[in-house]
Amino acid sequence: MKKATIQLETLTCPSCMQKIENGVKALDGIYKESLNVSFNSSKVKVDFDDEKVSISDIENAISKLGYEIKKSKVKAL
Repeated sequence: MKKATIQLETLTCPSCMQKIENGVKALDGIYKESLNVSFNSSKVKVDFDDEKVSISDIENAISKLGYEIKKSKVKAL
């Protein structure tokens, strides 16, 4: 299992948070209970099974929803 913090350029509204949550939760290997999208800090925090999904997969899912990623940080748990 790995933990990721993804810094987005900006989140403009609370419905953006929901859109990102739904998009990331749809990926196989995401620990849904750990997913946290913060409107105030424009960060996505998530734990994931790196044998099922990669950080690139998560970033691509967010990008396809129309959000720009500033940087990502991943650490093993």
